[in-house]
Amino acid sequence: MKQLKNFVTPLHQQTKRNYTERMLDDKVNCTLIAKRYAKEYWDGDRRYGYGGYKYIPGRWKSVAESLIENFKLKSGSKVLDVGCGKGFLLYEMKLLIPNLEVKGFDISKYGIENSHKEIKSNLFIHKAEDSFPYKDKEFDLIISLGCLHNLKIFEVSKALKEINRVGKDGYIMVESYRNEKELFNLQCWALTCETFLNSKEWNWLFEKNNYKGDFEFIFFE
Repeated sequence: MKQLKNFVTPLHQQTKRNYTERMLDDKVNCTLIAKRYAKEYWDGDRRYGYGGYKYIPGRWKSVAESLIENFKLKSGSKVLDVGCGKGFLLYEMKLLIPNLEVKGFDISKYGIENSHKEIKSNLFIHKAEDSFPYKDKEFDLIISLGCLHNLKIFEVSKALKEINRVGKDGYIMVESYRNEKELFNLQCWALTCETFLNSKEWNWLFEKNNYKGDFEFIFFE
């Protein structure tokens, strides 16, 4: 039975955001650049995305620990990260369990090419909405943080079905909202989001696609 988690929210809440400034800063053009998922998105100006997505030792440690504890991962367990970016979370998990088997994929060629050198060979370019190149229940855990909301809603359904198919368990984190203020803030801030759903709508989509894993929503308060 899926459960609401709170693994990433504490990290998310540490960042200060000026929502109206982002919306008024030539946002249409910035969005077009961000959706290339190239250097500008990862390591360019903040107006195009992360504004410099570097590995910071320990930043993802609490999330890695939560995933390991919650899903009872151990040496030899297999984890797949859908939308892995530069693979920093997978690397942090490997630091805690050196013999953990990790794989990850992302749409961004730049992200994969500039991923953490220790796990770069385990990452590859692939779209989350396409069939995963793995057999049924091949992984003990599928994770996907900040990826699925960047798909069209029909593509989200495809990704959820593949996550169900190849994973014995799952954890998904997506952007969402609970009220009009949070929807406004999300619309101002998000550069790559395609599927804007409130938490009830996300739960409906999970049920519709028989997603059985855990999930987390991050909100822009």
